[in-house]
This record gives sequence, C-alpha cells and structure tokens, in this order.
Amino acid sequence: MDEPRRVAMISGASRGLGHAIAQDLLARGWCISAGMRNPVVPDHPDCLVCPYDALQPQTGEAWLAATLAHFGRVDGLVLNAGIHSSTPVLEAGMDELDRLLEVNLKAPLRLAQTVWPALAAPPVGRIVVISSLSGKRIKSRASGLYGISKHAVSGLAAALRQEGRDCGLRVTEVCPSFIATDMGLGAAGGRVDSERLTRPEDVARIVGMALELPPSASVSTIPVHYDVEDCF
Repeated sequence: MDEPRRVAMISGASRGLGHAIAQDLLARGWCISAGMRNPVVPDHPDCLVCPYDALQPQTGEAWLAATLAHFGRVDGLVLNAGIHSSTPVLEAGMDELDRLLEVNLKAPLRLAQTVWPALAAPPVGRIVVISSLSGKRIKSRASGLYGISKHAVSGLAAALRQEGRDCGLRVTEVCPSFIATDMGLGAAGGRVDSERLTRPEDVARIVGMALELPPSASVSTIPVHYDVEDCF
C-alpha cells in the first residue's frame, strides 16, 4: 500500500518566500494547505487555500480545521508570515513595535500552539520557523526594531524545539538575509544589486530539506546569506 502523502501548512503563502516554499514542496510530492489573508484560486490540485490573518487569531483555528477536514493530517508547519520595519529603535512608536510583535512573534506562537496536537500525533511532524539573520545580529540602525522582533522569534524557535524534544517533533529555524522578494528588496533599500540576492526558491529548497530530515538529524538553525557573513 502506498504511503499517505505528507501535508504541510504554510502561512503567508500567497507570494514571495511562502509561495516558493509551497511550489517546492508540491514538486517533492507534498500536499499543501496555504494560509493567506486574501485567498486565491489554487494553481495546483494538491493545494488547499484557506483564509489566514496573523492579526485575527480565530483564523488559525479555522485553517487547521479546514486542513484536517480536507487532508486528514498535518505533517509540517512552516511559520512564514511576517512583516518588516526599517524604523530605528529611538524613533519607534510603541504602536509599531506592538504590531511587529503581534505579527512576527505572537501569531506564529499561537499557530504553533493550535497545530501542535496534530503534528505531535504519529507520524510526528516538523516545524520550520522562518526568522532572519536580523534575529542573530543587528548590523544597522534600520534593522533595529525589526531585529528585536526576530530575536524574539529565534527564542520562540528554541523554546518550541525543547517542547518537541521527547516526542520527536523537530523544529528548525531558517534565518535568511535579503531575499529577492518584494519584502526583501524593500528591506535592502537599493543597497544591494538585486541579482546578488538569495533567490526564494533556494531558501525553499532548504525548508524542504529541514521538513524531510528524520528525528535523528535535528538541525536547530540554518543561516542563509547572499554573500559571506563575517559573524553573527
């Protein structure tokens, strides 16, 4: 009897890196449940598109319910949805910080809590947390506020890793620098030639690898830079 096909939920899957991850996993034979604020007609028969808004907690529960009703299982969760800021910390308002933390930290925590029971049921699944190299070091004033939120995301990934230790649910944090997406190009601010930036499909390949590793190959963090990073 053929093995059931694995199912991954991906937040922020409508474009950019999230869309690239969905396409890579589909090519690997996965089924995809794509969460997005403005659902579109899926472009693949093995892709389910569901409403998901990081600022509306109830949409995560509805998304999981729809995924289980359609596919009957969840094997992978990619916490990808996030927003950027180029505001230096001394110029930041608390409203902007609150929104960054709500979308970049609280929303993935809530979603992980919601999906965890489905992932922890045999066969045990995997989580990939999309963070940033700004969660490991802050190299400019413009990355200060954003970096605070991503340092918190790195802490979330580490905490989830400990939660999954005994049951075999492995969690990998992927930390790219600038990616050639709309958000990445905006963050780069024209300081780097777009042709040099990491391609979203290359980060997607890394995510796919992390999701498919066995429990005996636990990878905590994967930094990805378009150049050579001195240190972080």
